[in-house]
Amino acid sequence: MQVFVDADACPFAIKEILFRAARREEVRLTLVANQFLRTPPSPFIKAIQVPAGFDVADARIVELVVAGDLVITADIPLAASVLEKGGMALDPRGNWFTGENIEERLSVRDMMDQLRNAGIETGGPAPFSARDSQSFAGQLDRFLARHRASSR
Repeated sequence: MQVFVDADACPFAIKEILFRAARREEVRLTLVANQFLRTPPSPFIKAIQVPAGFDVADARIVELVVAGDLVITADIPLAASVLEKGGMALDPRGNWFTGENIEERLSVRDMMDQLRNAGIETGGPAPFSARDSQSFAGQLDRFLARHRASSR
């Protein structure tokens, strides 16, 4: 099992949580972005820089992910593709994408896109908060504990 991060828009605080977890749990962590990413020195952490372009990083993650891997992303279509391959997807606010909620999330996303394209101001997500970081860290810790227990 390894963890992939859709790193272009991933909050810095979440990357820091992931860096600590990768070193502590000795889990491979791969950040994928279309820009250079600075990562701490660790045999468990690497970054892949992909060419600029729409969904290039997402396509690379989908290409690399296998069943049982975890992907950190706020991108709903990417999460859907990860779930189709048997991976798991967690957003940076600590919310899981699941087979039960992905279709609804895709529908809401599409509706919001249609509203924006029609010129309707829809606002955006709430600012990222310390509570979001805590929720993410808790979900990640529980996931890694389950993985550790199943690996024994």
